[in-house]
Amino acid sequence: MGGRAVSAQDDATGRGAAQSSGLVTSRIFAARALRELGDGFIAVLLPVYLIALGYGPLAVGAVATLALLGSALLTLAIGRLGARAEKRRLLIAASLLMVVTGLAFASASAPALIFLIAFAGTINPSAGSVSIFAPLEQAVLATAVADRDRTRMFARYSLIGALAAAAGALASGSPELLGRFGLARLDALRIMFVLYALLGVAGALIYARLPPEPVAVDPRASALGPSRRMVYKLAALFSVDSFAGGLAVQSLIALWLFNKFGISLVAAGVFFFWSGVLAAFSFPVAAWLAGRIGLVNTMVWTHIPSSVCLIIAAIVPSLEAALGLLLIRAALSQMDVPTRTSYVMAVATPPERVAAASMTAVPRSLAAALGPLITGALFSAGHDAWPLVICGALKIAYDLALLWTFRDVRPPEER
Repeated sequence: MGGRAVSAQDDATGRGAAQSSGLVTSRIFAARALRELGDGFIAVLLPVYLIALGYGPLAVGAVATLALLGSALLTLAIGRLGARAEKRRLLIAASLLMVVTGLAFASASAPALIFLIAFAGTINPSAGSVSIFAPLEQAVLATAVADRDRTRMFARYSLIGALAAAAGALASGSPELLGRFGLARLDALRIMFVLYALLGVAGALIYARLPPEPVAVDPRASALGPSRRMVYKLAALFSVDSFAGGLAVQSLIALWLFNKFGISLVAAGVFFFWSGVLAAFSFPVAAWLAGRIGLVNTMVWTHIPSSVCLIIAAIVPSLEAALGLLLIRAALSQMDVPTRTSYVMAVATPPERVAAASMTAVPRSLAAALGPLITGALFSAGHDAWPLVICGALKIAYDLALLWTFRDVRPPEER
């Protein structure tokens, strides 16, 4: 009787833990979907909106640089607070900042205000996971599942985010559709920034329904401890990759397509939608591949071919060839996202995970912040292909360095 009672109690405890884990992951996934929907259309519309306000390519690059730089500093602060404060409250605060950012962009036009909002807000010109939300969400999710399920869970997390971003890219054609009903182009663009703010409200409501953290937060906790050296090595390598990626963020790829080939906003939205869809469905493939060849090998051997496609796309003369190569790149280039996140969470101890995610993200954001300004300057000088070529070459160098440095450092599930 006693044995059966204990067994039943254990089963009930296991079911309760599974239900709590499912609740946490489903709500984090839903909040990310809403946020990425907004990032998806903002990344495409940001250069269009700034040009409509009278800004040139150099200023567009400067705004993207300030946005990435501000995101890096906010992420660094989140990393220091994450070990000492409840993550749910930090996520709600970040969502409210998203609300303020959208409303401020919709109403501002003066250069000083635009630059300030870009720096202090949550605008993401890359339509990727570079944001203050990511370290907090990743730490919460990594704690909610077992090691053997971690990469698959992050693949689903990335899949949902990418599909939402793809839908957002498709929605970036909305201002042109609204224009057919007589709405001025600038007003239609401002409506999209208001929509971005409303998505921030919805995200805050979802985060507010997360359960309390199972372990009490220690206000004296250290951000990084035994994993410090490993995290710093990863951060240094990731910064090279992100500097390269900053040369070809989605907003600037959109500007490149507008300038070189003259495609319409609707066509650009359709292209970035399919680009996002291909990236999204590469994530489950990445998780499957990682289970067979390992996380580091998956990161490297899917990334190199995507960089080759980017280099070739920069120099081909036809729109069709360039779009085809960019779509192939989209199907390969993001397979390192869930695997990279899973790897960082694996090499860090649970109390260090927010700090580890932050410390690997901050150098990436700082390095990426330099890229858009350089690209804007090169575009202004008429060197349209160079940013894409440099981006691809630097990414290949990063991949080879990552493979050499971490080929023998394996996460628990691969040992």
